[in-house]
This record gives sequence, C-alpha cells and structure tokens, in this order.
Amino acid sequence: MKKNVIFIGIASLCLVYSCATNPLTGKRTLNFVSNSELFPSSFQEYGTFLKANKVISGTADAKNVETVGIKIKVAAERYLASLGQTDYLNGYEWEYKLIDNKEVNAWCMPGGKIVVYSGILPITKNDAGLATVMGHEVSHALANHGAQRMSASQLQALGAVGVAAATGSQSAEKQQMWQQYYGIGSQVGVMLPFSRSHETEADKIGLILMAIAGYNPDEAITFWTRMSANSGGQAPAEMLSTHPSDATRIANLKAMVPEAKSVAAKFGVIFK
Repeated sequence: MKKNVIFIGIASLCLVYSCATNPLTGKRTLNFVSNSELFPSSFQEYGTFLKANKVISGTADAKNVETVGIKIKVAAERYLASLGQTDYLNGYEWEYKLIDNKEVNAWCMPGGKIVVYSGILPITKNDAGLATVMGHEVSHALANHGAQRMSASQLQALGAVGVAAATGSQSAEKQQMWQQYYGIGSQVGVMLPFSRSHETEADKIGLILMAIAGYNPDEAITFWTRMSANSGGQAPAEMLSTHPSDATRIANLKAMVPEAKSVAAKFGVIFK
C-alpha cells in the first residue's frame, strides 16, 4: 500500500507541474520535455538523416517544397502573433528538404526541420496539396506533439512500475498477466487515442495555416481523398491505429474548413 501511495503521489506531481496551455489548441498539454532540451537533439538527428539520404536540390519540385514551406512558416508566425505569442517560435530553425525516396511520407521534427519524400508528390499534385501535407506536419511541431508523446511514454512506463509494485506479492505468472493487461489496455485505451487526437489537432491547425498562407483549405479534402485511394483501403482498424481512418479524417476536415476560412479572412484572405 505504501508503494502505491508513493507511486500515485509521484504521478500526481508530474501531472501538476508539467501541464501548460498550448496557444494553438487552447488545451492543457502533458509535457515533461522543454524545447531547450528537445531541439538540439532534434537538429542533430535531422543532420544525421540528411547525410544518410539523398537530398534533391535545384529542381522545380525542390523549389516548390521550399516555397510552400516558407509560406507555411510565415503563416505560423502571423497566426501566433495574432494570438499574442510572438515569442512562441523562439529557437526554431526552419529548413525544408526534398528527399529522393519512393515512400509516401513527410515529417517535421521539433524546431521546424521539415522533410518531404519525393514519393508523396504524385499525390500532392499541386502546391495546395503540398501545403496540406506541410501544414499538417508543421502543426505537429507547433503543438509539441513529439514532446507530448515522449512524456506520455514516460508515464506509461511509470504505470508499469506501479503495476509491478501493486502485484509484487503475487506469483510470477499473475504478475506477467497483469503487466500484459496493463500493456494492452494502456496502448489501446490511452496511447493510440492520444496519437489519433494529435493527428486531428494537426489537421485543424494545418488547415488554418494553409488558409492563412493563401491555399484553399477545400484542397485538403481533395488531397486526403487521393491519399485514401492510394492506400487501397489497406489500413488497420481505427481503434488499433495511430491515425484516424480516412473516412473519419475527411469528415473531420469537412467540418473544420469553415473555421479555417474564417480565420484566414481575418488576415485578408478570402476564398470563393
């Protein structure tokens, strides 16, 4: 019992002292990792990745990635300034690279380091499609999703310690059973929904950023429809996935587009 009380106390303190309101989502978020800790390692990993992969430069596609990336960056700066958060991007070192890789993928590391794989370009098709992808990935970084996932994983591990403490007097077989129950329950019931919520948040913020940058957010729906067709329905059940299903994502986007257009209108961007 004493071990359980100590565990609960530690977990409670972690939650109290690590939650802050993110200005882009308006939500209190779990984050044990500061940007000053996260960014240096992020930049180092980015540099290592670029050395190990072929960077495409000097082409029209590479120029488009940089041009769209800069517009998304400026949109993020303008949006955050409108929220009174002009210092929010301190420490960001923006960079936009196109990588020669057939994988349909793109990502943005904490601190603004962005990679687009050439394999996604046939699906983005145009600058608006590319803005959909880059706005979404940048939004993961702006919402500190990477740090939140790291923090959640730490809490998940802490929970496993709590289960071990609570079942320490039981047989080894029962201890293993409870750990398995905890592992499955925490993954399916907490970690995966947590990840899916991040995807939805990034979709919403990304729509706003692409709209402020001058790209019609309706194009995001068109892009994700193409992505769904490209996947051929080969995806795990939503409850077992880190991402919403294509149908859920597209439905959410349709509901989010009016707000994105409304925010963009405040910056003088009007879509017909």
